[in-house]
Amino acid sequence: MKKKHLINFWHSSGMLIVFILLFAAVSVFVPNFFTGTNLKSLALQVTTIGVVACSMMLCLAAGDFDLSIGSIVALSGVVLAVMLKSGTALPIAVVAALGSGVAVGAINGFFIAKVGVNALITTLASMQIVRGAALIVAGGTAVGIQHEGFMDFGTKSIFGIHISIWIMTVCFIAFGFLLNKTVFGRNALAIGGNAEAAGLAGISVPKHKIIIFSIQGLMAAIAGIVLAARMFNGIPKNGEGLELDVISACVLGGVSLTGGVASISGVVMGVFIMGIVQNSMSLMNVDPFWQKVATGTILLIAVTLDRLKHRKAA
Repeated sequence: MKKKHLINFWHSSGMLIVFILLFAAVSVFVPNFFTGTNLKSLALQVTTIGVVACSMMLCLAAGDFDLSIGSIVALSGVVLAVMLKSGTALPIAVVAALGSGVAVGAINGFFIAKVGVNALITTLASMQIVRGAALIVAGGTAVGIQHEGFMDFGTKSIFGIHISIWIMTVCFIAFGFLLNKTVFGRNALAIGGNAEAAGLAGISVPKHKIIIFSIQGLMAAIAGIVLAARMFNGIPKNGEGLELDVISACVLGGVSLTGGVASISGVVMGVFIMGIVQNSMSLMNVDPFWQKVATGTILLIAVTLDRLKHRKAA
C-alpha cells in the first residue's frame, strides 16, 4: 500500500520535486544564476518553447505530434518581415504571418486525419517543405524589420516584465483552461486514450485532429512573430531543433507520447526544467556542442521515463 501511495505521489508531484531540487542545486553551484537579471533572462529564454509547448501538449494528448513547428516559426517571422519591408500595413502583415502557420497546421491535420498518413512522415515532410519556403521567401538571408511600432513591441515591458513573458503566461492559462474545463480538451484526451472508442462515442476524430494541428500552427506562428520582434529580423533558420526541445519539455512534464495524459502544470515544469539546464550550461560556458548532447540526453531520459510509466500502468 505504501508503495502504491509513493507511486501516486510521484506521478502527481514528481516533476515539481525535480524542478525544486534542480533550481536549488543550480542556485547554489552555478555562479550568477540566482540573480534578478538572470532569472528574467531565463524566463525570456523559454518563451518560444513555452508558447509552442502549449499546443504540442494538445497534439500529444490526442496521440500525435508535430515536427514542423520550428519551420513554421521561421516562415511566419519571414512572411511578416518581408511584408513589412514591402510597405504592408502591420495588422495585415501579422494576419498573413498567423495565416501561414494555421494553413500549414491545417494541411498537416488533413493528411494525418483524412488521408491517414502517419504524423511522423507528414510533419517531417512539412518541416522540410516549410523550411524551404521560408528560405525562398527570404531569399536565403535574414530580412531586417524597420517598422517602429513592431520594434517597440519587441522591446516593451509591462511592470518590468518583457511582453513575450506575459504572452507565454497567458498561453499557459488559456491552454490549461482549454484542456481541463472544455469539452474540446476532454475530447482531445479521449482521442489520445482510444481514438476508436472516441469515434464510437460520437466524437468527430478527424475534425478534432485538424483543429488541433491548426492550433499548433497558429501557436508556432505566434512564437515566430514574437521571436522576430525580439530579433528585429525575420530569419529563415530560426527554430531549428525547436521541435525536440518542445517535445522534451512536454514529456518531462508528464504528457504521454501515446496520448490520453496531459497537464498544463506539468508542461510548465518541463519548460522551465529545460530552460534551467540550458541557462546554467551557458553560464558555465559549456561548449554549444555539449549542450546539444545534454538536450538529446534529456529527451532520451524523458521518453524512457514515459515508457516505464506505461509499462507500470499495464
